[in-house]
Amino acid sequence: MLGSFARKLRVFGFDTVYFRDGADSSLLELARMEGRVVLTSDRVLAATAKKHGVVALMVEGRGDRQRLASLEAAARKVDLLLANGASRCTVCNAPLRPVKRADVGPEVPTGVVMRHRAYLRCPDCGKTYWKGSHWKKLRRLSSVLSSTITI
Repeated sequence: MLGSFARKLRVFGFDTVYFRDGADSSLLELARMEGRVVLTSDRVLAATAKKHGVVALMVEGRGDRQRLASLEAAARKVDLLLANGASRCTVCNAPLRPVKRADVGPEVPTGVVMRHRAYLRCPDCGKTYWKGSHWKKLRRLSSVLSSTITI
């Protein structure tokens, strides 16, 4: 349900595992083993997590702005600080590393290379990122969150 939201959280620098398939019990076990917080829009899953001692935050709303505001409010209710790190790969969640313009290669369109200087690459899957127009939209979206969240 929250796949697109999970990708945005990764861009914002949150270590985010997206659990696509499997039983709720498997998700809760993974969260417990890795010390993760479950984000869900499923009230039953949130209640089950609480019964099993796993922190779960309800994410409500249809759009990303509403979901981010909901996430921050839910975190405040349980005194959980949302502190992000450096941007992560939207595909595989690995922390991104800077890469020189000369090293971006053919996966980046020539026009982009001519317009941008700073690039990030995923060391695990090789995907390359740059701060184009999409980045500006994400930055505006992140303004919903408190000042502890920066991109």
